[in-house]
Amino acid sequence: MLLSEQDLDHFRHNGWLLTKPFSVDRVNEIRHWVDEVQSWPDDGDWLHYRERTDHGPRLCRTENFVPFHASLRELLTAGPIIDIATALLGEPAVLYKEKINYKLAGGAGYSPHQDAPAYRFVDTHISCMIAVDDSVLENGCLQVVNARHQQLLEMNDRGCITDELVQQMTWVPVELKAGDALWFHSLTPHRSGANTSSVDRRAMYPTFNALREGDLRGAYYEQKLREFREAPNSGETVQVSLISDFEGKPV
Repeated sequence: MLLSEQDLDHFRHNGWLLTKPFSVDRVNEIRHWVDEVQSWPDDGDWLHYRERTDHGPRLCRTENFVPFHASLRELLTAGPIIDIATALLGEPAVLYKEKINYKLAGGAGYSPHQDAPAYRFVDTHISCMIAVDDSVLENGCLQVVNARHQQLLEMNDRGCITDELVQQMTWVPVELKAGDALWFHSLTPHRSGANTSSVDRRAMYPTFNALREGDLRGAYYEQKLREFREAPNSGETVQVSLISDFEGKPV
């Protein structure tokens, strides 16, 4: 059993759970695999996004990498990660989407939001943040709110949680060691600060839905690219999501 009944109760009540599913050797492999993806050029079928920082243009996200990296595909579709997703959903899980957020030194953070408004086709998803590097306050660790994952909260015109609600919430920073995996419901409010340190903070974020609702990964990326084409971003931040939660500046 990867999860105890106490773990499941914690997730059901709070909407998030910290797990440690990987050995030291596996963590080193994950770092190597992410290094490989990070080095890919911009002209592939994967999706690279870049932001403007005080250090110049920096890679801030890669999506749709699973079809092009066999080891990461296996990591996210077999073994402990899919087993934990299945346990938290209470039924067989399937990969819905995947991304790497790099948050390199000087990289921007993410405004308080829930993931559900950015995800199409099904109501319930579960994501996890797999820490590729240590994630601490100084380099922009994830912050969550306990027991607020029952409904969609009031949003502003960016699709993020309104300032009034944000100020009423108690935000819990969750620091991770490399290889830790922080799971959270698609309605769990979360945010992360900028990386004000000199150390990069990379993390991989797979998202899962119940298999009975369909294998929707291809449909998700088709819909996302369609919406990006139909409503190109002209704002002051980089558009990396179907909501405007990322605070990075365009290159």
